[in-house]
Amino acid sequence: MPSSMDFKHDVSSVAGNNVDAELSSSPRPLIVYDSPSAFASSLWRRFCSIWTRQFILSLLAGQVVSLCITCTNVTTTELVNRNWALPTTQTFFLYFSLFCIYTPYTIYQYGFKGWLKVIWKDGWKYFILASCDVEGNFLVVKAYQYTDLLSCMLLDAWAIPVCLFFCWIYMRTKYHWTQILGVFVCVGGLGMLVGSDMLTDKNFPATSRGKGDAFMIVGATLYGFTNATEEFFVRRSPLYEVVGQLGMWGTLINGIQAASLEHVDMTHASWNGATIGLLVAYTASMIILYTVAPLLYRMASSAFYNISLLTSDFYGLLFGLFLFHYSPFWLYFPAFTVVILGLIIYFWHATPEEQGKLDPKRPSYVRKPLTDDQLSGDLPSLRRSLEVETV
Repeated sequence: MPSSMDFKHDVSSVAGNNVDAELSSSPRPLIVYDSPSAFASSLWRRFCSIWTRQFILSLLAGQVVSLCITCTNVTTTELVNRNWALPTTQTFFLYFSLFCIYTPYTIYQYGFKGWLKVIWKDGWKYFILASCDVEGNFLVVKAYQYTDLLSCMLLDAWAIPVCLFFCWIYMRTKYHWTQILGVFVCVGGLGMLVGSDMLTDKNFPATSRGKGDAFMIVGATLYGFTNATEEFFVRRSPLYEVVGQLGMWGTLINGIQAASLEHVDMTHASWNGATIGLLVAYTASMIILYTVAPLLYRMASSAFYNISLLTSDFYGLLFGLFLFHYSPFWLYFPAFTVVILGLIIYFWHATPEEQGKLDPKRPSYVRKPLTDDQLSGDLPSLRRSLEVETV
């Protein structure tokens, strides 16, 4: 029979093993509060642990999509100045381009019958995603026609908590308090940018504030929903399937809406080389955004994508310096720094890999088309073709 001392030793060993296991599974190095020097060194180790390859790529991808948003804002402004204000028609070229780029590759991977099965069995999900995306873009553009810049910038941030909520609904993401702090820091940087615009008198009067604010709130809600929903899809399905289906359904919905609402304005708009060039630049920027965004959803999260977009006003200033000869206001630069700091704080505790399960697979009802060698009797290749492929 073991003695009481042996029992105590066993208990302490088990407890020590549990502590060791907890320490080894900790997402970040623990902060030590024993002494100022220990606190400083542990704080530095925690900061260094954030800068993994995946976090750096996520940070860069977030700034790429933010820069793309800025490019679309600049080109849209120039189109309006050139008597070309057709927001629904403008995004039609985007969805049609996504359809032409990603759908042929989906058919190549799945076969024509497999692609039709995706439409038949999962098309309704992508139809909802595309509908919300199209209407979100439409309502946000309409909001700028009725309310002022201050309301648009602040209400657009409503997409962030909406996205966090739907990510929790879909994937049961557990948010640490430091992540919520990071979001608030980023929104604080947005507030500094808004303050800069107010101090430099860049605001414009509201023609119908109530209507414009309502459009912006609904549009931002749709943005948050579509971002979280697309993240849920791309974490479980190939990128080319999700983006291709978004492009296909978006083309149909957007085309019908453009023909219904803007068929008269199309004949009055200025169609010339300059507007066509701006449309090409706008479409190219949006294609890059819609391609990089799903990759960012996988590397980090759709919430990280949304707070990354808060730096777009700073890039807008850089564009304005060269195109519109803006005078830079000093508050823009600390505001940009605060947003970047918020992005770092967002992953201060949790790693990007912990934001959701990543297991993209082709649908179980879709089999890879057989090659000539497989049809001629190559049994190992035939077996591999029947397996569910991870993309």
